[in-house]
Amino acid sequence: MLVLGDAHASDPDRCETLLECYRTLEPDRVLQLGDLERYDLPAPTWFIAGNNEDFDVIEALRAGEDPGEPTTVHLLASTAATVDGLRIAGLSGNFAPTRYDLSRDELSGERRRHFTHEDVDRAAALEDIDVFLAHEAPTGLLSYGYDPGCEHINDLLGAMSPELCLVGHHHRHREAEIAGTRVVSLAPAWERYYTLDPDTLALESHEHDLSGDN
Repeated sequence: MLVLGDAHASDPDRCETLLECYRTLEPDRVLQLGDLERYDLPAPTWFIAGNNEDFDVIEALRAGEDPGEPTTVHLLASTAATVDGLRIAGLSGNFAPTRYDLSRDELSGERRRHFTHEDVDRAAALEDIDVFLAHEAPTGLLSYGYDPGCEHINDLLGAMSPELCLVGHHHRHREAEIAGTRVVSLAPAWERYYTLDPDTLALESHEHDLSGDN
């Protein structure tokens, strides 16, 4: 299974790199970690929304409605799906302290990029999860002289107990074990791609020299 970090496909060069990954690797199934910005892709793709998306498309996908353009993607927004025998869950969006206690209905415009307490509560109720996708990192994974992690993600790891958690947003590869879960922050799709063995949950990182700027 192909796994990709942030794509930022609104940039033409990065979009071409994204599509070249699909063309070259010819995956049957793809997981993607947000900031996708292109929703018509050459293979079925399960993804979480990041903080850079077309939020009209994202909200239509959340509601199970026609987004008004061709799509081959499946949004995981406090929902789960079975992909290659794995139970995959996802929390869409990023964290904003001033928006967390609102309801989703109170978010508008670009503020729709955030997750709320309702989204976290719905995700925490999901059961039998093998792999959890999040755009925010848990605490204890990354450091920029401070810890940029979000404790709500740690809470979800405790509630779900997935074997593997994959993280986008930070554009760097890091690994840690947190609350008994292997957590991996993914490099962006223009730097690396990853492959996931559905039987063992072994995740391998592959550097490539496809086009696209850092």
